[in-house]
Amino acid sequence: MPTRYSPAPRKPSKPFRIPRWVGISVALLGVASVSATAGALLAISLSSQPLMQAELSAAEADIFGQGEPISTGGKLRLPRLTRPVNILVLGLKVLSSDVTNPPPEVEDLGYHALVNSFEGLSDTMLLVRFNPHTEQLVVLSIPRDTRARVQGQLTKLNEANREGGPALAARSISNMLGGVAIDRYVRINVQGVEKLVDALGGVTVNVPKDMKYQDDSQHLYINLKAGEQRLDGDQAMQFLRFRYDEKGDIGRIQRQQMLMRAIVEQALNPATIGRLPNILSVIQSHVDTNLSVEELLALVGFAAQTNASGVQMLMLPGDFSSPNQFNLSYWLPNYAAIDEMIDQYFGFGVQPAVSSEPASLRIAIQDSTGDAVAVQSLIDTLNDSGYYNVYSDRAWHDPLPITRIVAQRGDLASAEMIHRFLGVGEVRVESTGDLQSDITIRLGNDWLLEHGDQL
Repeated sequence: MPTRYSPAPRKPSKPFRIPRWVGISVALLGVASVSATAGALLAISLSSQPLMQAELSAAEADIFGQGEPISTGGKLRLPRLTRPVNILVLGLKVLSSDVTNPPPEVEDLGYHALVNSFEGLSDTMLLVRFNPHTEQLVVLSIPRDTRARVQGQLTKLNEANREGGPALAARSISNMLGGVAIDRYVRINVQGVEKLVDALGGVTVNVPKDMKYQDDSQHLYINLKAGEQRLDGDQAMQFLRFRYDEKGDIGRIQRQQMLMRAIVEQALNPATIGRLPNILSVIQSHVDTNLSVEELLALVGFAAQTNASGVQMLMLPGDFSSPNQFNLSYWLPNYAAIDEMIDQYFGFGVQPAVSSEPASLRIAIQDSTGDAVAVQSLIDTLNDSGYYNVYSDRAWHDPLPITRIVAQRGDLASAEMIHRFLGVGEVRVESTGDLQSDITIRLGNDWLLEHGDQL
């Protein structure tokens, strides 16, 4: 394990105001209907200065390879990515009790209020890879309770940002992942996510079950009903912060991935163009990043052109600690599986993925059709083809027109092989399926249409 880095003392935060045209450029580029000519005109005066609300020392900046360019552009050309880029995204939930000098407006409220700060535990950790070589966008979710070394001590990984800011978080995560380079960081606090959803006009999400929880100490009140619905900012945060089920933080990560897809779909809606001033306001006050305007535009432009099939959402391989193993509950990394995942998704994208042997795959079936005969026919079909470790999981809450073949652990090659064999459905790389499975198949109505005469 590499030696941990102790960052230099951090300088106090200072406000940074983003010029109005910057936010307009970013949002316009994210909407497919905007012409390249208009975008090029807006990009004439692109700044190379990072959009930072906090300062990094020279040693901290070096962790991110700040001197290495990741994009190129010109006066009449929009910026574009020149190489694969790994971005660390930290979502923060900072309470008034977490900071030494809370703002006066929350100091005497009598409960732990949310504050607009970047100095605290990271509630969400994502490593996002933008790869122009493979035209893929890979999102690796890292559980906040992951047991890892932070400044030489084994602890929960979410402490790294509180102890040493984004530089220490990046160094700690890079070490755990075998030395993966992290090029830039983005920090956004929980209030920023809430305001971003409101600025987008809400997002449509299928809430998997009733969610109800109350914590008076934080004024946290969660009350959502199951089913597809449009969530405003406050409801979206309820959806994200709920973790009081059998999966704990892992269930919350699955909901994060569901919400991320919904936000991306909403952000690329042409109707979003009328909400640019509100989006800009959120960026100004709730985002801290060492990305420059040019780099940010290049990333947004790449994401806007990435097909849904090119968005792959993974979760750090591991398992829950046993109740008596430690004093605290941890997510224990599986380093052998991590090495495989990193090599496939965060390498140079030139090595072909090899599918696993059918007999070794654990395949969970989640039925959305309500047809037990159809489920059994799918299981029999898989068994007849050598997929012997197939089991029926809980039913999927939302009726699906198209079957989803979910590569739960990132085994894209095996998922695609099953897809070709079944002849129905679509492949998704995400971690929203059954935790114990390698592949989760959510049975949709297309299976009934294809095999109705055999049922």
